[in-house]
Amino acid sequence: MNILFIGDIVGRPGRRSVARWLPRLRDEFAVDLVIANGENAAGGLGITPALVRELLEGGVQVITLGNHTWRKREFVKAIGSFDAVVRPANYPEGVPGKGFVAYRLDDGRTVGVVNLLGRVYMEPVLCPFAVGSRVVEELRQATPVVIVDMHAEATSEKVAMGWHLDGKCTAVIGTHTHVQTADERVLPGGTAYITDVGMTGPLDSVIGVERDLILRRFLTGMPVEFEVAAGRPALAAVVVDADDETGKARSIRRLLREDPDNE
Repeated sequence: MNILFIGDIVGRPGRRSVARWLPRLRDEFAVDLVIANGENAAGGLGITPALVRELLEGGVQVITLGNHTWRKREFVKAIGSFDAVVRPANYPEGVPGKGFVAYRLDDGRTVGVVNLLGRVYMEPVLCPFAVGSRVVEELRQATPVVIVDMHAEATSEKVAMGWHLDGKCTAVIGTHTHVQTADERVLPGGTAYITDVGMTGPLDSVIGVERDLILRRFLTGMPVEFEVAAGRPALAAVVVDADDETGKARSIRRLLREDPDNE
């Protein structure tokens, strides 16, 4: 089974890049399931019901989120109506939406998808290590193939999660920091890992935001209103080849597809 995981989609440039590259990547890698982190899809902060539908209609099958899950009021009200949208599982009990999902493919196979939120330099949430272990074990009752989106700031916390879940899930994919790392590997227990899959959005930016705004903030220390950068976007992703029967990863491949300058 080939699973395509698309890194944090940032604003309109990121959505444009998904629309451009997703059909081609499906064909190139014989993709069975497409997962994308969409928590920055709406102007760089949050997601809306309309954008959820846009991504799902465009070929994304499961959307994971993160610390910007609750940015858009209309989405908070609608999150429970989306079966294929996964917010962090380690929010407290009673929070709306689903923290994990067992997604059934058209051919009858099932893939578990979990979203976890880190705690280092992030908002206070339940322990992602304890919740992650419990949820992965629960999903493995339905399917051996389980993908974990570890949405965290600290690289050490993501690496630790990879080792914590090695041999227990198919892949631990890091998101949130928007900078693609070059440490993709299959860990000894058979779990594919990467610290950050990267950003799907404007290349000539500071993690998706207009350069001048970020430079002004660093140079002056004054607050600025962030704007998604214009210009040429790129799609960042990984493809994980998973064994359907054991759930172990055979390989993980890092991708970066840049849109042409003139389009």
